[in-house]
Amino acid sequence: MNDEIRMNRVTRFIETLNQAKELGLSVAEATKGSLTLCLPYSSRIIGNPDTGVIHGGAITTLMDTTSGSVILCALDEFELCPTLDLRVDYMRPAEPHKPVYARAETYKITRNIIFTRCEAFHKGGETIANCVGTFMRIGPDALPRAYRDLISGDAE
Repeated sequence: MNDEIRMNRVTRFIETLNQAKELGLSVAEATKGSLTLCLPYSSRIIGNPDTGVIHGGAITTLMDTTSGSVILCALDEFELCPTLDLRVDYMRPAEPHKPVYARAETYKITRNIIFTRCEAFHKGGETIANCVGTFMRIGPDALPRAYRDLISGDAE
């Protein structure tokens, strides 16, 4: 599978997630075992109206979505893997009026669990937050065929 296929697969997947659509998440880069998503700045996600800083929940959702979606870049066949655990460490607030990026990678894939790590950042800036996640493998056959085909690009 090449990077264009990975990017298209992740794009189709996040377009099925209501929270990702509401936040305006988009794929910035997709490679084997690595994924970067972008969270655009919006007045709808401001956590502190006095400073314009993005709410931490939007950053956590970005990181959870990136960490879960990177699995599509690591596995050859689409498999939905629910979050078992996500630990987020915030380093600093995001700067107002700038998009936030999250880059995730898979660092261990077992028969039952996939382990990821992720960093949220501004381009050219310092780390906003780091996280590690574990995701449960339920197997490709646990999903309806039409949904698997939609994500894989096999749907008509």
